[in-house]
Amino acid sequence: MLAVLSPGQGSQKPGFLTPWLDLPGAEARLRWWSALAGVDLVHLGTGADADEIRDTARTQPLLVAAALLAAEHLPMYDVALVAGHSVGELGAAALAGVLPAEAAVTLAGVRGREMAAACALEPTGMAAVLGGDPDEVVAAIEAHGLHPANRNGAGQIVAAGALDALDKLAAEPPTRARVTRLKVAGAFHTPYMAPAEAALAGVAAGITPADPARILLSNLDGAAVNHGREMVQRLVRQVTAPVRWDLCLRTLADLGVTGVIELPPAGTLANLVKRELKGEGAPEIVTLNTPDDLPAARDLIARHSGLRGHEPVVQFRVVVSPAAGAFAPLADLAEGAELRAGQVIGQVATRQGPVEVTAHAGGLLTEWLAHHDDPVAPGQPLARIGGHA
Repeated sequence: MLAVLSPGQGSQKPGFLTPWLDLPGAEARLRWWSALAGVDLVHLGTGADADEIRDTARTQPLLVAAALLAAEHLPMYDVALVAGHSVGELGAAALAGVLPAEAAVTLAGVRGREMAAACALEPTGMAAVLGGDPDEVVAAIEAHGLHPANRNGAGQIVAAGALDALDKLAAEPPTRARVTRLKVAGAFHTPYMAPAEAALAGVAAGITPADPARILLSNLDGAAVNHGREMVQRLVRQVTAPVRWDLCLRTLADLGVTGVIELPPAGTLANLVKRELKGEGAPEIVTLNTPDDLPAARDLIARHSGLRGHEPVVQFRVVVSPAAGAFAPLADLAEGAELRAGQVIGQVATRQGPVEVTAHAGGLLTEWLAHHDDPVAPGQPLARIGGHA
């Protein structure tokens, strides 16, 4: 199985989109998206310096546009799974078919502007805590009145909150850990961003999303999301909720992902995958930074897609597990039964309690792909829904 990953803020580099503008139609596409995002994406991706593209209001739509621009040159119909880090989730949602590209870029523009405005309300920041025991690190972060805003895996947790509290954390780091301040505008993915979440929710309410056409992982808990409306709600909630990239990495491992492509500006997520998913069975990785990398990316998709020809194994009408646990199908629901959209077909018993599994489309229950008490991972296919009789 192959996964395509969309990076988040902090991965941008001056001029990283310059070679992409040589491709036919690329500049026109960026100018159209610039009108939607309210920023000049062509300038930001080519001529802007590091300080200019560090501005949250500019960076967020730039990153989403870059990922979507590059993905247009890949055979995405052969990709089974997508995920994004922080604002990269908007790009991933578009690649999964939940949002049109135009909606993803527009929301990224709103998200960036509103988060920049929230950062200006009071002095806050973020710091990377590298190493140490994860539980001890989180406890130390919370003891200083800070928030674990990003749990990225590979021994990296990001603390966020008031600047004086970050200074105290740096002066008293957790055992076997070091603290490095990040050059960001404020405390992203914390309650400090509540005004931005409210503003984004107001715009997102006008979107009519589709259900994912492939496995789409959520930063909230690493789970696969079956329903478009739920994904939009999660995208809004993620403005103030921690990014659990560590759980997304765990899901990649649980699903046996063998190939990974990181969209531009690539490198950050690829390095996390390398450090976390290592040893036997480690996935093959391609970092897609320029059009020169496209042949390698296409080759990786051809060899690792896990799909038969151009017909996806994981399709719109495959219901996947929303969480890790033990699956229990509805006792009186047999193959051949007629299902309606939204109907509960079973549940997954997790450590936090049962999670309902629902059909995202109406049709015939043609085949159970998991059975009673089977252990399942997030994103694992549970049932196949066919057309109506």
